[in-house]
Amino acid sequence: MKKLLALSLLLVMVLGSFTAVAEDYTIYLITMDLMDQHWVNVDAGCQEAVKELAEKGININYLWDAPTKGKDDAAQIESINNAYANNAQAILLASNGPDTQVATIQQYQAEGVKFIYVDSPANTEALQILATDNQAAGKTAGEQMLEKLTADGVTEGKIGIVNVNAATTSTQQREAGFREAFEGTKFELLETQYGEGQVAPSQAIAENYITQGVVGIFGCNEGSTTGTGNAIKEASAAVVGVGFDQSDAILQLVNDGALLCTMAQNPYVMGYQGILSAASVLQGNEIVGDKDYDTGVTVVDKAYIEENKLL
Repeated sequence: MKKLLALSLLLVMVLGSFTAVAEDYTIYLITMDLMDQHWVNVDAGCQEAVKELAEKGININYLWDAPTKGKDDAAQIESINNAYANNAQAILLASNGPDTQVATIQQYQAEGVKFIYVDSPANTEALQILATDNQAAGKTAGEQMLEKLTADGVTEGKIGIVNVNAATTSTQQREAGFREAFEGTKFELLETQYGEGQVAPSQAIAENYITQGVVGIFGCNEGSTTGTGNAIKEASAAVVGVGFDQSDAILQLVNDGALLCTMAQNPYVMGYQGILSAASVLQGNEIVGDKDYDTGVTVVDKAYIEENKLL
């Protein structure tokens, strides 16, 4: 009987020890939609970090959620509400706009939920922002277009901009940087048109720009860029197209010459570092890396595609 009692006590101690060592956390990724390759790559980075943490005994219950029909403020808030209802301890959020989600974020922060921004922040504090320096990258896009136009002997003309909407911080910053690149030149940057980041509306906008005789068009995100490239390709127009983000469709458009180049972000890094930071904070440690973490950008043109065998 004494031996049985001793074994029972030992079992309790072992189980107690296992419970203390094992770490289980629920972390959500909430993006603007589930369609863009950009968000798919963020998810891929998250999954890799979850896998690596599991090998260290840190178990993450990881889920990805977003509006199913494109960028929708109310639907994204509902995703955040659902994450909280499902006991999310941390949320990696690509905020649909700077202000709409603020009250919801602050409500759940008060309840102890940790927020980290990936790609697009809201106008309220979070533990970390993992994003491209969008204004600097937008300026780089403008400089690429200006260099090509100058090389082609074009020193003036109209330029169109296809953006997502007037509320998304990241794409507004890209536009600001792009416009900055043309300050002091003779080029006329037309009033921005918005396609909600969707290919078909963005293509229609780009087609309209082409009929206005533009010499260049800038697409501010994946859908805007794909639509812009499609319009230039179908019109066989002598228009310099420059875009943002990377997908198979965009790479093909660059390779075909419909687009000069695209500014490729590093969404995989956003997701990977986001999970590492969230897990670290949930264990009582600091975030991983700087609070404002610049995930970088690469100019992807036809030569880059060929050199890196991207197609």
